[in-house]
Amino acid sequence: MFSKRLTIYSFIFFLFCLSGSVIQAEEASIHTERMALYRKTEAISHIPWYYFAAVDNYERNKETATEDEPLISITFDEESWYGIGNYPKNSNPDIIKLFNGIGLDGNGDGLASPEQEEDVLYTLAMLLLQEGPTRDDIKIGLWKLYERDLTVKSIMNTAKVFQTFNEINLTDRDFPVDINYNYSYRNTWGDRRGYGGLRIHEGTDIFADYGTPIKSTTYGVVEIMGWNRFGGWRIGIRDIYNIYHYYAHLSGFNDAIEIGTVVQPGDVLGSVGSSGYGPPGTSGKFPPHLHYGMYKDDGYKEWSFDPYPYLRRWEQMAKN
Repeated sequence: MFSKRLTIYSFIFFLFCLSGSVIQAEEASIHTERMALYRKTEAISHIPWYYFAAVDNYERNKETATEDEPLISITFDEESWYGIGNYPKNSNPDIIKLFNGIGLDGNGDGLASPEQEEDVLYTLAMLLLQEGPTRDDIKIGLWKLYERDLTVKSIMNTAKVFQTFNEINLTDRDFPVDINYNYSYRNTWGDRRGYGGLRIHEGTDIFADYGTPIKSTTYGVVEIMGWNRFGGWRIGIRDIYNIYHYYAHLSGFNDAIEIGTVVQPGDVLGSVGSSGYGPPGTSGKFPPHLHYGMYKDDGYKEWSFDPYPYLRRWEQMAKN
C-alpha cells in the first residue's frame, strides 16, 4: 500500500515538473518568435530591433496580463490604419494610401492587415522613419505617436536595457536589501504619514542597520537620484514593465551609479540610512530603513501600489 501511494505521488510530481517545463518551453518559444520579428523588421528598416521590442513591451505591460497573450501587442486604430472613408476596410495598400491610411504591407503578401504582425511592425518602422533614423529622431517619432513624455521615456529606457543585455526575456528579480544582513519588514503600505501634511505611506519600510547594501530588484534604468526632502537621498529606477521603483532614505550611493545607468537585479545602488524629512543632509529623524515604493504606468496615469506581496516573493527567490 505504501509503495503504491509512493508511486502515485511520484507520478503526480512528475506531471507537475513536466507542466512547468512545458510552460517554460512555451515562454521561450514566444520570445524567440518575437525576437525573430524584431530582427526582420530591423533588416528591412535599419532601425535597431530593440526599439520595436521596447514599444511592444510597453504596450504589453499597459494592461493586466492574460493567458492568451498575443505575439505582438502593438495595435493601431482602424481609422488610422485603413484611412478615413475606407469603410469596407480594404487591405490593398494602394487603396489605404488613397484614403490617407497608415497601413503598409510588411510581409509581401500584397495586403496591409492590422492582424499581421509583420505588417504592424513595418508600419511602425515607417512611421518612425518619417522623422529620421537617429536616436533623437526616433524619440521625436515616438512623441508624435504617443504625445506623452513619460511614455517616450519608458520606451527609450526599455530599449536601452534590451540593447545592453541583447535579450528580451529578462525575468530575474532580487530583494532590495542584502539578505545576508539583519533586516525586518511588514506591510506598511497605506499607513498614515504626517510630515509635510497628512498623506498615506506609498511603500514598504525595510528596517536594517546603517550601511546595509541596497540592491536593484529588477532590470531598468536609473531615472533620478539625489536629495528629496521627504525621501532624503533617493534613487528612482524605471523598469521594463512600466513600473517605477523608488528607494528612499539612503545613507549614500554606489559611486558607479548615476542617472542613465542600466541596472540589473542584484546591482548595489547604495546603503541603508535615515536621511530625509528636511533640507539636504538631514538625517536621524527616524530609525535607519529603506523605503521601497512601486508605481505603475498604464499609458494615461501613474499610481502607487502595494509592493509587499512582490517583496515577499523576491525574498524567497533570493533565499533559494
